[in-house]
Amino acid sequence: MAKRKSGRDVHGIVLLDKRLGVSSNKALQEVRRLLNANKAGHTGALDPLATGLLPLCFGEATKVSALMLDDDKRYRVTFRLGIMTDTGDSEGQIIREMPVPAFSEANLRECLRGFIGQIDQVPPMYSALKHQGKKLYELAREGKTVDREPRRIEIHALDLLGFDGDSVMLDVACSKGTYIRSLAEDIGHALGSCATVTALRRTEAGQFSIAQAHTWEQLQAMSESELLDCLIPVDAPLGNLPAIDLSPEQATRINHGQSINVAGQAPGSVRMYSQSTFLGLGEILLNDKLAPKKIFNLHEQVL
Repeated sequence: MAKRKSGRDVHGIVLLDKRLGVSSNKALQEVRRLLNANKAGHTGALDPLATGLLPLCFGEATKVSALMLDDDKRYRVTFRLGIMTDTGDSEGQIIREMPVPAFSEANLRECLRGFIGQIDQVPPMYSALKHQGKKLYELAREGKTVDREPRRIEIHALDLLGFDGDSVMLDVACSKGTYIRSLAEDIGHALGSCATVTALRRTEAGQFSIAQAHTWEQLQAMSESELLDCLIPVDAPLGNLPAIDLSPEQATRINHGQSINVAGQAPGSVRMYSQSTFLGLGEILLNDKLAPKKIFNLHEQVL
């Protein structure tokens, strides 16, 4: 017997301004219960220390969550020089203290320029990456350290917002896979000291901004209709892909997993619509065939 769903069919994305001190999963489950949604996922965790933009996907929107993981991000980070912790942030135990050499703002800006562009970064032990099937942070909590291969990331922009000798505040625009804690540590080393993050806030994720996000308190205060209105359509993160409109007959074939002929279209991924309804993602092949890749089963939702 099939397992009965718990909750209702709710489809869309909620932009949450995650508060300090809660895990991303706890924040997700709180909003899931508020919506009484039967399916939910987030698009890249924020540490409990971090606040800011956390896109939450519900229902069919969970099908685009993996694509959103690839989006660029923007953060505002503050780190303290002269101290290094086992976690890379102020929640960890201090494992090293070093003097902070005297340097000017010009020296600091010159150091930051060396981190802009493509760089190799070693992921922190306190991360969800896996080693031999076990998450690194689980090994770290057991007091174990393993070698991690550097990963190529890209820092698009690194703007100095302020510093007072041992505390630095930056605005960081970066590619997926960037660990801000590791970036802060590397900058600290480049300055001749060490560093640990004391505050971190995500301000952008892909096309979404913190200005669009709702706090947990704001969501709690909403009526059922207001909650429904704050759901962003599931196809919103896919706006960079070209769209193709299909006839009802073509849509029926696509929904049954069949390819159709679409002459005159450039090869590649596309968003598929029929009578203004989003159908899903398709792939236009070199032989002018449109093949379905991911079909979305959207229907009217009521909270």
